[in-house]
Amino acid sequence: MRKLLPLSFLFWLLPIFLLAQAPTGYYDAASGKTGATLKTALFNIIKTHTQRTYTELWTDFQTTDKRADGYVWDIYSSCNLVFVTDQDNGTGGTTECDKYNREHSFPNSWFGGVQSSPMYTDLFHMYPTDKKVNNVRSNYIYGIVQTPSYTSSNGSKLGSSDPTTGFSGTVFEPIDEYKGDLARTYFYMATCYEDKIASWASIATEAQAILDGDSFPAYKTWYVQLLLKWSSDDPVSQKEIDRNNAIYGIQGNRNPFIDHPEYAAMIWDASNSVTTTTSSAISIYPNPANTEFKIDLPNQSDFSVEIFDLIGKRIKKIDEVNPNQAIQVGDLRNGLYLVRIKYNGGSVVKKMTIQR
Repeated sequence: MRKLLPLSFLFWLLPIFLLAQAPTGYYDAASGKTGATLKTALFNIIKTHTQRTYTELWTDFQTTDKRADGYVWDIYSSCNLVFVTDQDNGTGGTTECDKYNREHSFPNSWFGGVQSSPMYTDLFHMYPTDKKVNNVRSNYIYGIVQTPSYTSSNGSKLGSSDPTTGFSGTVFEPIDEYKGDLARTYFYMATCYEDKIASWASIATEAQAILDGDSFPAYKTWYVQLLLKWSSDDPVSQKEIDRNNAIYGIQGNRNPFIDHPEYAAMIWDASNSVTTTTSSAISIYPNPANTEFKIDLPNQSDFSVEIFDLIGKRIKKIDEVNPNQAIQVGDLRNGLYLVRIKYNGGSVVKKMTIQR
């Protein structure tokens, strides 16, 4: 977490690498698509799922959101909350670390608050959170706080928004460790409920700040940019991978943006252009590499290089590479890596193996 990645996730040319355990062929219908077409393809893949009852969520959380030490994995506080014992029973919760409840990270008032709707109990946006902090968050949008009026025990904040983001109202800012999680949650909501989200912009005042009233892009430009940044800055974690798999076992669908984080940029980032027409003319040599490699990039005076491992962590970044310049990788372990080469006119991703 907290490792910076470029907004255009670089390994979208290599969809065979999955971060979680999606069944073979699960995303076949999305192959080769981008933009709104890709979003609709994913909608058709994930839209059908088992709807939980509101009561069943309490038990579900014990599978989806349990920390290694057995406590509730609360993204809003640093409390050691105990399953069942500290479950919200309608009382308490006026101070932190007293009770946990069921947080609609995408507030239910934004889609009408109808408990019979599939959104109301969709585990992909439901999280167990400290009751006090949940109440403080209320229905405010996630954003960047400039001046906090409240800060929780783990550093989550409520306060006035940084106006440079494109919004000047009150926002709730989760800590960096969970910003990517929540961004991918919001990408999921816009995709799984593609047939419904256009109408939500007229329901709640808070939602009107981020929803554009259409199925695509679903969110306003300033919010798309914020979500892409959060998803890039906080790559997919093991927590999300485990949670995705657990929810799949319960609901029968997956969050595509955890399995394929590159989908976010492929759908929403208009500047995400990976050129493949000259890909065959670009090569890495030697490949497999030992302690260094070079890039043959015809007709380019300089370019930039980024190296990522297969879980999306950026290992190296070199802003200016000259032709015939050796790129040192003697400090990297044996294995398969993804190399993004960005040049004047486009970019390309190549597989590179280190073998000694």
